[in-house]
Amino acid sequence: MLHNLDKDVPTSTSQFLTDSFQRGLARWNRERLQPGFPSADWQGQFDRDSRMLRLEGAFLEELRGEIRDEAAAAPTDVEGFIAWFEELKATGPGQGDPLFPWLAEHATRDELRWFFEQEAAGEAGFDDLVAYTQVKLPTAPKMELARNYWDEMGRGNAKGMHGPMLDALVETLEVNPVIENTVWQSLSLANAMTAMATTRRYAWHSVGALGVIELTAPARAACVAQGLRRIGLSDRERRYFQLHAVLDIKHSEDWNREALRPAVAEDPRRATAIAEGALIRLRCGERCFDQYRVSLWNGVGRAQG
Repeated sequence: MLHNLDKDVPTSTSQFLTDSFQRGLARWNRERLQPGFPSADWQGQFDRDSRMLRLEGAFLEELRGEIRDEAAAAPTDVEGFIAWFEELKATGPGQGDPLFPWLAEHATRDELRWFFEQEAAGEAGFDDLVAYTQVKLPTAPKMELARNYWDEMGRGNAKGMHGPMLDALVETLEVNPVIENTVWQSLSLANAMTAMATTRRYAWHSVGALGVIELTAPARAACVAQGLRRIGLSDRERRYFQLHAVLDIKHSEDWNREALRPAVAEDPRRATAIAEGALIRLRCGERCFDQYRVSLWNGVGRAQG
């Protein structure tokens, strides 16, 4: 068990950016999204869900408040917006973080295990997020999200599905990705992504958040793959990160051309929502990287058995 992971990170005055709130929200998301059966207590569950949805909405609105001015400055014409969006790869929050070259070149096996455990526990499931987001979207963006989802599903081949690749790496590294062992920043990222994908008023925010993952993930995935190779993992064992280091480059190009362009061309207001979603995702990721560095560079990974 890891203890006192937040000891060197300034305490937030937010009621939402806290360990207790994010753990509670993560548990609720885990329970409510699992397939289930009718219950005699469905009214009590409905009351609880209503309360949690209000809290989730307030959490997202707080995240929007952090980046609203920056997002409002994004162009709303198609060419200007795509240029602004693609620039996030270089200048967006959290980009070029020193954590990833360190993981590639210096992290021990236990430190890489700790990092991966945090990432796996905070993984909201890209395939499921895409599936939720595409509901009732216009044809062009919907088709691009469908193509992306099909890739996540291994194009119909179970061995090529991305989710099981992640699960296989969990087994290889012998980690235990559970809410109780996860820093709140990682949970917050997953909770924000889940909230945007499952709440229709934030559908275009989710399009932006998912698109910016495709835009920015390849370089980070390549660093992690390099680190895993350095500690002796085979091509097959590190396939999840190697695949995303390459495939997401094409995914990003396709997403920007086939989803973002037609969406903004049809309704320029969507540009601002997409920009907000992208910046929320990047800001949450930046918080994760900050906490990971504090934890790892203070020796947390070396303390893990």
